[in-house]
Amino acid sequence: MERCCILCFKSLLQHRFFGILSVCECPENEFPEPLKKPFLYGLPADDVTCQEGNPQAAVDRTLDSRAFKGWIETDNPWTNDDETDNDEMTYVNLLLNPERYTGYVGPSARRIWDAVYSENCPKYPSGEMCQEKKVLYKLISGLHSSISIHIAVDYLLDESTNKWGQNPELMFDRVLRYPDRVRNLYFTFLFVLRAVAKAADYLEQAEYDTGNHTEDLETQSLVRQLLHNPKLQAACPLPFDEAKLWQGQSGPELKQQIQKQFRNISALMDCVGCEKCRLWGKLQVLGLGTALKILFSVDGQNQPSESLQLQRNEVIALVNLLNRLSESIKYVCEQGPSIEKTMERQISDPSETKYAST
Repeated sequence: MERCCILCFKSLLQHRFFGILSVCECPENEFPEPLKKPFLYGLPADDVTCQEGNPQAAVDRTLDSRAFKGWIETDNPWTNDDETDNDEMTYVNLLLNPERYTGYVGPSARRIWDAVYSENCPKYPSGEMCQEKKVLYKLISGLHSSISIHIAVDYLLDESTNKWGQNPELMFDRVLRYPDRVRNLYFTFLFVLRAVAKAADYLEQAEYDTGNHTEDLETQSLVRQLLHNPKLQAACPLPFDEAKLWQGQSGPELKQQIQKQFRNISALMDCVGCEKCRLWGKLQVLGLGTALKILFSVDGQNQPSESLQLQRNEVIALVNLLNRLSESIKYVCEQGPSIEKTMERQISDPSETKYAST
């Protein structure tokens, strides 16, 4: 991990976005009193250096709510240790920091995904990959597809006029032209949906307390609607039988190996040079790790173990990941066919007008 972060840092030194991909941290005496709280990604307290921020990549930390309470804090064996709640964290309003294009491209961005795939979930020939490793590869591929779709859907088309819109060509080049990436997107969605359904009793009884009674009641109502939605329950077929995994003499060792690989992926998110990309990367990887924690914490009846405990951050990440994946599938279903037809016409007739490119 240290080698990876050093390499990523070296590449950022040569990146045109270096210095404008982080949030400008202010000295304490200049910070508004109501917002004084630790930052998750900040400069040391004695470092008052401030750099010009990139509005596309910076995280908006404005939040007017009190901290959650009443949750049991336990480590997740599937994610990096620093994902647990601690005094170094801050609360971020995700609505003010949408997942979208940030300008974080080039060797540094590719290096992260290269490390994720090559070092932690390489794609072996079908006959050489066990079922457990196939699951890990499909999950990461599906998550990658979803992230690419959201970048393409909310894309900066013209920086001079701050014009945002959809980039169908990017969506086609990154996802739609590869059927396996679309299939893996669906697989990841069903995997996460199954985890949510399996933890329904726990999620329904969890305490959603932010200090705002009206919003807390609304949150509880929305959670119940999600968990008891008949359409969602009917759309949750078994993507695989997780109870059959980790069996045999090598099962426990293989599980530890896969957990280690996923923890490495979780830690790699800290190497992302764009703060907003890092925010969404860590959030969604934590959500995926929470789904793994739920599905592979089962008893003899293939139900979540009574010892299963979820952190508040894990629940937030899980629900947000489900939302991101479902939105991605919605885009694929509603826009995918027309985009594919348009791109096929362009390939056969290059003279046709093209969509805005990257």
